[in-house]
Formats: sequence, C-alpha cells, structure tokens
Amino acid sequence: MKNYRLVLGYDGTDFRGWQRQPDGRTVQGVLEDAVRKVTQKRVVVHGAGRTDAGVHAVGQVAHFRGAFKLSEAVLLRALNAVLPEDVRVFSLEEAPAGFDARRSARSKTYRYRIALAPQPNPLDRRYVLHWPYPLEVGRMRRAARLFVRTDDFTAFSSNRDRRPVRTVTRSELKRSGGELVYTIEAQGFLRYMVRTIVGTLLEVGRGRLRPGDVEEIFRRKDRSLAGATAAAKGLTLVRVDY
Repeated sequence: MKNYRLVLGYDGTDFRGWQRQPDGRTVQGVLEDAVRKVTQKRVVVHGAGRTDAGVHAVGQVAHFRGAFKLSEAVLLRALNAVLPEDVRVFSLEEAPAGFDARRSARSKTYRYRIALAPQPNPLDRRYVLHWPYPLEVGRMRRAARLFVRTDDFTAFSSNRDRRPVRTVTRSELKRSGGELVYTIEAQGFLRYMVRTIVGTLLEVGRGRLRPGDVEEIFRRKDRSLAGATAAAKGLTLVRVDY
C-alpha cells in the first residue's frame, strides 16, 4: 500500500466544489472515478482544501492510498488520459506514509482577480470579477494589510465555526496591468472567508467603509458589517506549502 501525493489544477466553473456529492459534479468525485477507471480499485482522494463551487485551483494538493502495479509515471499519464479537460494532474509521486494533504499543510495561498475595465474581456469571464466602477485602491491596500493577524474571523465567514480563530500571514493588494490582484496566505480559512474579505475591500474602495472600520468589524464579530461575498469565479487556490 502506497501513499500518493498529487498536485493538480482545475477550472472550477462547472464543478459544485471539491467535496464529493451524491447529486453534483465535484473535483473529488471526478478524481476518484478516474483512479477507479485506471486501476479498477476504489480510493478516497483527500484534498488540502475544500474549494467551493466555482472556485479554481492551479496548486491544489491531494493524496490517496492504494496498492497498484503501475509506476507513478504511468499512473500520472493514465489519469490525465481519462480525466475531463477541466482537471489536470501536474505531478504524482509516492509520499511518506504519514503525509496528509490537509493535516500536513503549513499554509495555503489564494489569489483573487478583479478586472478594472469599462467592458469585460470575454476570455476572462470565467476567472475574473469584472468591476467597471471607480475604486480608491490606496484605501483598499491599507485595509488589506489589517487582515494580517491571528484573530476571530467570524465576521468574515458565512457560517459559525467552532474554531473561528485563524492566522493570516499575508494579505496584500497589487495592481497588475488592468487588474487588481488580492493575495492572502493562512494555515486555514473559514468558509467564504477570502471572498468576504474581498467583498469588504471593495466596500472600502467604493467609500462605503473606511480602512479603519475593519478593526471594528473584527471587534463586533458581526457578519452584517462586512462586505458581500464576492463571486467565486475570481478566486483561485494557487499553492499549498508543507
């Protein structure tokens, strides 16, 4: 029995998220089906992060265990041969027996893209939030830095969590051509946490919130004070570090 570690990417547009569901297409389900087709054996593929419906990945990490006669190189090629075009395994290798894609992760990094243009680029429509309205980017940058902290992120999540304290080590907003790119890194995230932070930064950029209001939102732990949850399509899991 070997423990396999794989790095993969996917276009999340047509998936109902990572986690297998009985009545919807999911990344986990597609991967497990592909392994079964190639090896004739059932496995459970565990991901480093359970991305939500519509969220993409270019650096998702996963693991599964199995006893197969195929080499790692052959297994990699065979999986990509049967996987749909919106999922690709970039690398596959044997990992130590104790490796767990989620529990062993030291941090995860997400990126959110916002296009600042009068009209949306049709080639980006699945991966970028189009925002044609004025934004005070300097204020958004200042607000973004305030999320680097260890704190209770209840106000920036869609549901109550028994362990709402998270440590964010990187939170920055930069311009890249005609886009704003928000990057955030933490050991773990609450549900919709990144997208709610982005929605809050947009409210700061519109002038509806001040950068300093972020501190008050943290203090009051009130979800209604934060911004709306930004669209899933702008969000990508870019890397997982171990």
